[in-house]
Amino acid sequence: MSIKSSLLKMAIKMTPNVFIIWGANFVLKGIAEMTEFNFDLDARKVYVQTRLLGEDSAIEVLLEDFAIFNDGDSYRFILHRAKSNKLWLSNILSRITGKAWKIPVIPQLKGPIEVLAEVFNEKTPALEKID
Repeated sequence: MSIKSSLLKMAIKMTPNVFIIWGANFVLKGIAEMTEFNFDLDARKVYVQTRLLGEDSAIEVLLEDFAIFNDGDSYRFILHRAKSNKLWLSNILSRITGKAWKIPVIPQLKGPIEVLAEVFNEKTPALEKID
């Protein structure tokens, strides 16, 4: 693992969830409010709870087992499991899970994508479903 990816991994682990919630709420002001956030880098789990303005119930999303990997020609993102407390969102998530989605090549972002792929690499690549 490179120094850049080690530093990024350490920064992700050390960033308090409160800062992420504050930043998200700053961006989502007038649209929604993030009420909970938890990101476990080692277990590859992300939990988010958000309440849309004017709605009574919150939307909960759990993403598990995701990775960014290099397939030789390009980088791909794969999400193996995702669920939500809202049926419509669970149906959308079911259509994108289990597929390796190609990340568009942007020359200016080649370096950062390489570092992200190193941090979020997959232990055993699942290339069975490539778009």
